Amino acid sequence: MKKFQKERFLHLPTPLEYLPTLSKDLGISLYIKRDDLTNLGGGGNKLRKLEYFLYDAKAKGATALVTVGGAQTNHGRLTAAVAAKYGMKCTIVAIDEYPGEVSANILLDRIMGADLVLHKDDGTPLMDLVGRVMRKYENAGEIPYFIPMGGSNQLGALGYYDCAKELLEQTKDGRVFVAVGSMGTYMGLYCGLCNSSIRLTGILIGPFYEDVKSYTLDYFNQCKDSWELDISAGPAGFDIRTEFIRGGYNNPVREVREAVYEMARKEAILLDPCYTGKVYAAIRDMVATGDIKQGEKIIFLHTGGLPGINTPSHRCEMEKELIAGITIE
Repeated sequence: MKKFQKERFLHLPTPLEYLPTLSKDLGISLYIKRDDLTNLGGGGNKLRKLEYFLYDAKAKGATALVTVGGAQTNHGRLTAAVAAKYGMKCTIVAIDEYPGEVSANILLDRIMGADLVLHKDDGTPLMDLVGRVMRKYENAGEIPYFIPMGGSNQLGALGYYDCAKELLEQTKDGRVFVAVGSMGTYMGLYCGLCNSSIRLTGILIGPFYEDVKSYTLDYFNQCKDSWELDISAGPAGFDIRTEFIRGGYNNPVREVREAVYEMARKEAILLDPCYTGKVYAAIRDMVATGDIKQGEKIIFLHTGGLPGINTPSHRCEMEKELIAGITIE
């Protein structure tokens, strides 16, 4: 494999923890890989990718980081964190509505000094908005560096190739479950676990792709060529489940909230309602249908995203369900 450089700022490896109560309740051996515990900006999976982007940005003399996502993007928050840590400016660009308050990831972005551009969907291409921000930085004498959505290109996916190799040092078998959004995490894991005894299942959490298998194969071939990997794959080799989107991306869903509550009340681990909550809800469903067999070893990759609980649409639904346990005297 071709060698790539990264800026090492993470405390690794992240723990692989056994979950005894849920294992007993579900009849499986359930483990969780704690990539929510990475050490900048509240943690999350994007930091592994950002080690590679930051090295490249510094090598190119960058003084500002520019990225894209939804208004409450976790990737944007962690880009803001890395920019703050390394003395860079940062702007996050989103074609999205202002949610009506400065909370959740938006609040953390601003606390860490990042600027946001929230542009209503009026047909303006996202990259036109990015170009405007890049030119503004250049006109001010800055050197901006663009990071794609989710950090998901060939460079960013290297972070989860590394994670796969780390995981293989912690366990030799099992089935890994991970959220699939912009797909960089899934693809890095897939390439790193290829030819091992660990299986990989992705849970698609939004309606992002017209043909997810075709997109995945194209992305795989890009990574394989860029990294000079001696592995092969076809569309049938990718296990990405599309039946757990539950109506949309980052939408409030009762079954997902129930999964969040269960993980918190049984194992004291907090999930988010957009990514990890959907994955754990899918695991529960697949145990119930027999798609996950009794006694099977399951490794749930916790990708972070906790600030999403405070997104207004999710928080309001949780408040309705949880207010009964509050006594006001």
